[in-house]
Amino acid sequence: MHDLTIQRVTSETDLRDFITFPWKVYRGDRNWVPPLLTERHAFLDPQHNPFFQHARAEYFLARRGPEVVGTIGAFTNRLYNQIHETNDGFFGFFEVLDDQEAAAALLATAEDWARAAGHTNLVGPAQFSTNDELGLLIDGFDDPPRILMTYNPPRYRTYLEAAGYQKAMDLLAYALQMSDFRNHTPEKLLRVVEKVKQRGKWRVRRIDMKRFDQEVDLVKRIYNRSWEKNWGFVPMTDPEFERLAEQLRPILDPDLAVIGECDGEVAGFGLSLPDLNEPLRKAYPSPGTPEWWTMARLAWHWKVRGRMKWLRVFVLGVLPEFRGAGVDALMYLETAKSAIPKGYQAAEMSWILENNVMMNRSIQFLGGKVYKTYRMFQKGL
Repeated sequence: MHDLTIQRVTSETDLRDFITFPWKVYRGDRNWVPPLLTERHAFLDPQHNPFFQHARAEYFLARRGPEVVGTIGAFTNRLYNQIHETNDGFFGFFEVLDDQEAAAALLATAEDWARAAGHTNLVGPAQFSTNDELGLLIDGFDDPPRILMTYNPPRYRTYLEAAGYQKAMDLLAYALQMSDFRNHTPEKLLRVVEKVKQRGKWRVRRIDMKRFDQEVDLVKRIYNRSWEKNWGFVPMTDPEFERLAEQLRPILDPDLAVIGECDGEVAGFGLSLPDLNEPLRKAYPSPGTPEWWTMARLAWHWKVRGRMKWLRVFVLGVLPEFRGAGVDALMYLETAKSAIPKGYQAAEMSWILENNVMMNRSIQFLGGKVYKTYRMFQKGL
């Protein structure tokens, strides 16, 4: 076996090696969903991703001889540290072959980078914040990830714990079978919704795609205020929110994007996404395939071959001053009414902080059951 070296990504060739390495890790894994290469390039590029307006990052490769055997990224999120009054660094893009030495060296490299940047704690995996994909999958490995959720081999947890990382927070993913909800809709939910409707001042409407930019402005206000007290939350800047909205727009189903209003004033928002990972996994992007061909295969599996089985309840938030009035129940029921006729068989509600008592209680009340857990780790420096 060749000696191990760790090198910083400094060239376009290095960056391509960094981005394409996961195809080596997950070769033969039927559950892994490969990303689009152009999307990964743009995501990591400070010129294209507005995250870097308040952050900086470096990426590293582990090599044995000429062969890449692992990757990691380390970064500073100035907005996070400002909001939470802390001094944390972050790591992400941690991928490695079955190689304990390489895993330890990659993590040590991220720690050294964070120390040099003046951080006192290292948190991850994240890429890049709570507004993106984050957390290490620690159970539920026999099922593909839903859209914008992570996936990894079981051994990664062992590598992190061996390097001294401890649990910071668990993120829960719930599954709800649509047939169960349709046949056994909780009577209490129906009673709550009926009382809300009788008050006459509440209503739920679908997003108006003809006024997309104005709707995005409304949702932005709800998003940042609804989650501002949550663990790890970082408000999205205007450019970040606009970028996310433009990325989601092509796959958004307006029937699954609902806005709750009280006397005409926006009170809450819910967005469920078709699980694009299903056709994407079948299209299987790869470094050796032209992306136009991948996109053609994606369109075939998405638009022609049939409906997706899963949807993901991506966001559901209510402004603090309107909580406890039942608008969340109204949005849940209206979303289900739209989803069931479209043929969705199951919904994932994710991710939910383990300490978010009210949200966990609400989902369990609807019949959701935890079926996957994602963990955020931390290590004092």
